[in-house]
Amino acid sequence: MRIRVINSLQQLSPEAWNKLAGTKNPFVRYEFLNALEDSGCVCAETGWYPQHLLLEDDANELIAAAAMYLKTHSYGEYVFDWAWADAYERSGHAYYPKLVGATPFSPVTGPRILAPALTAEIVQALSTGARELADARGASSVHWLFTPPELNQQLLENGYLQRTGFQYHWQNRDYQDFDDFLADFSSDKRKKVRRERRLVREQGVRMEIVEGANMTDTLWDRFYEFYRSTIVNHGAIAYLNREFFGELGRNLADAVVMVFAWQGEECIAGSINLKGDDALYGRYWGSDRFVDQLHFETCYYTAIEYCIANGLQRFEAGAQGGHKLSRGFLPTPTYSMHWLRHPEFSDAVERYLQQEQDGIEYQLNELNEHTPFKGHCE
Repeated sequence: MRIRVINSLQQLSPEAWNKLAGTKNPFVRYEFLNALEDSGCVCAETGWYPQHLLLEDDANELIAAAAMYLKTHSYGEYVFDWAWADAYERSGHAYYPKLVGATPFSPVTGPRILAPALTAEIVQALSTGARELADARGASSVHWLFTPPELNQQLLENGYLQRTGFQYHWQNRDYQDFDDFLADFSSDKRKKVRRERRLVREQGVRMEIVEGANMTDTLWDRFYEFYRSTIVNHGAIAYLNREFFGELGRNLADAVVMVFAWQGEECIAGSINLKGDDALYGRYWGSDRFVDQLHFETCYYTAIEYCIANGLQRFEAGAQGGHKLSRGFLPTPTYSMHWLRHPEFSDAVERYLQQEQDGIEYQLNELNEHTPFKGHCE
């Protein structure tokens, strides 16, 4: 086996990549990753220089792959290492560039090494290949972000450090409809959700789900306006451009699930979700006016109804958001794996991660005592 590095997915056929990626997680599909590159959202100029690792056999057949990027900053990752970077720089070492194995701008757990099976040989080859690539590019470190549990243990055995975080995920317990879902809630929490949904209807708002094949350029334009408004209102960075969303509409329509809110004849809000084989992933939303409780309806409740109706087992509505807990999203651990070249700094980070892990475990235990489901109360 040998490692080869490519700096654009277009150096590989979609069929070859997707044979490894499958359809379970839309964020690792060729169509999504290539849309980021083709639209210019991911490139050297934006600080995300593609350095994808390919593992091939002697006949040049692709065995495994990993989407990797040489980074000159830590934006758009959702695993925050700014303090590490600051400490590294103050110690007289350059933290950037660093090498990241991730899906850009997407805090979604998914396969980071694409292969028919995560054999020890494949994981060792690509995890070692990543460190060798970091050496060749002068990178301080290698970071695999939002890794699945089945990969973590193997990366630990290959010299990486594990970091734990958490998000809030909704789980489908074979619900028949939304009322069946709310039947699991304590009485006061159930009334709260029903009141929030009722308030939206009383303000003359109706919700509409539009799947990717039915999206028009007009609807994409409108959604992009919503996306930009959220960026402006929160003083955030617009990582994605209109071209990216256009590529999603053309090439990944089967995974796109939009939620739009209408007030009369006006489309006033929208959110974008991507669908995998068994899960829905919420990403961005925006609106052009304030409507009480509209955020929860557009981003959570209508999407939960969609999951129930379509037999999806899980809904991941993005990073952060403690307000999700009382609406039926449970705290769920997330992981990342890290290798740092400087031995003393690596030792310091390892000690820090253990302390952080203890804090995360305590926080998860506390949160699980305050879910809206029967038997718990705040």
